[in-house]
Amino acid sequence: MKEVYIFGHKKPDTDSVTSAIALSYLKNKIGIKSRPMILGEINKETEFVLDYFNIEKPEYLEDVKLQIKDLNYYKDCFVNKYDSIDKTYKYMTDKNITGVPVVDNKKFIGLLTSKMIGSELINGDFTKLNTSYDNIIEVLKGEEILRCDKDINGNIVVAGFRSTTILNTVEFNENTILIVGDRHSIIEAAVNSKVKLIIIVGNLDIKEEHLQIARQNKVNIIRTHYDTFHTAKLIGLSNYVNNLLDGTRNISFNENDYYDDFKEKSIKLGYNNYPVINDKNECLGLIRITDINKFNKKQVILVDHNTASQSVEGLDEAEILEIVDHHNIGSITTNMPINFRNMTVGSTNTIIYSLFSENNITIPKDIAGIMLSGIISDTLKFTSPTTTEYDKYVASRLSMISELNIDEYASLMFKAGTDLKGKTIDEIIQGDIKTYDVNNKFIAISQVITLNSEDILDRKYEYIDALNNMKSNRNFNAVIMCVTDIIKDGSYIFFDEGSYNLIKEAFELETIEEGYFFDKCLSRKKQLVPLIMNVIK
Repeated sequence: MKEVYIFGHKKPDTDSVTSAIALSYLKNKIGIKSRPMILGEINKETEFVLDYFNIEKPEYLEDVKLQIKDLNYYKDCFVNKYDSIDKTYKYMTDKNITGVPVVDNKKFIGLLTSKMIGSELINGDFTKLNTSYDNIIEVLKGEEILRCDKDINGNIVVAGFRSTTILNTVEFNENTILIVGDRHSIIEAAVNSKVKLIIIVGNLDIKEEHLQIARQNKVNIIRTHYDTFHTAKLIGLSNYVNNLLDGTRNISFNENDYYDDFKEKSIKLGYNNYPVINDKNECLGLIRITDINKFNKKQVILVDHNTASQSVEGLDEAEILEIVDHHNIGSITTNMPINFRNMTVGSTNTIIYSLFSENNITIPKDIAGIMLSGIISDTLKFTSPTTTEYDKYVASRLSMISELNIDEYASLMFKAGTDLKGKTIDEIIQGDIKTYDVNNKFIAISQVITLNSEDILDRKYEYIDALNNMKSNRNFNAVIMCVTDIIKDGSYIFFDEGSYNLIKEAFELETIEEGYFFDKCLSRKKQLVPLIMNVIK
């Protein structure tokens, strides 16, 4: 089963991260293999939550673009450099491939093609042999008579003339590989000369006295049922395939390479077969150019967002299986119907609690704790106007399971999350920022939650400069920062200088200044975004 990635938006907050973890736990329990992921660095509040419940931070997911690993290529398709030409050719025929990677201890060393094999059979040096005893046995369907060496290297001599002619014209030595029948005088000369190998054809016998000399002189002997002609014809096929590699086909692709890059390069190269390797240069298999349109898209589930601009890179190349969210419906479209659970509640974790109930899955103490954290965070401990009675009910149930006092725990969590010490102005603004595409106008709205807004108000002009720079550098139509003070139960609004009229009109004010305080304004999603969108539309 292919693993499903579950993740929230690019600026992960506590609700998005914990809902991804909780939903992944649920999916795994019901038999759907899944893994929670994050699309960016988590904030201090979320870090506190995960540490508090001793839950590992999810891995970072850079993108879900199609990669070589997603193609239906020939897995584990390769031969060893010590395999015979015969074995390799049969392997290629069985696989219906015209090329095969050659490996040495799994390490890719080159690609062998049927064209290279054909060239060897026509133009090769038929007098040389560089192979193993086992390869010769296999190719000749031979019988082991005497084995002294693993590797067999030498020059082939076929005893096709009269014995006297052979003995007078051929000089046997330790590099000689002799193909012979029952010419005992030639065999006697060969074993006394300590030849490398004697191949007895036609299943003929060898004298015991010659075997004794062969043992003493460490002469290898193999017997085959083939006649001299067929033995001489087949013996070259026992050569190591490594002998055929000429260094011209060492091109390979890493399994993590992007599919688009592979297609572009393969068109330029014009080959039919491409080896696939991993980061250790170990061969994983082979891609045939005829199969490059056969792939399995990465499968994903989105939580706490349903807008493409807030999601992972390459989302259009993935298969969206499900969306669980509590925001307004965004720009994401799918080719097939999917499960889309969208509810008007204050937290995605509230919805996920319902999914646990519907599937009759018990929520463990630690999962209940992080789910409660997500609800407390997104509803600002039930003070946000997005809060519903159902949020409060679910929170009470989760507090019982996790054995947490909501007030005491929320104070610890907010204190950890609102600590701005050590952060730059840009880091504070970027900590929780979302972008919106409204009629092809791109709006960025940051929300900073704090227990002490004075630290920001004292440096408000530095924040305004940062908003102006962000607008110009990233071509936004408007950049807005909402500083939500939990103690004061409201938010201060800052904006780039060009968005004065937009903010004034959105809040229906005669005039407005930077850092204007809006009492009871706590929700970006429900109180700020709709006002901005209505003006732009």
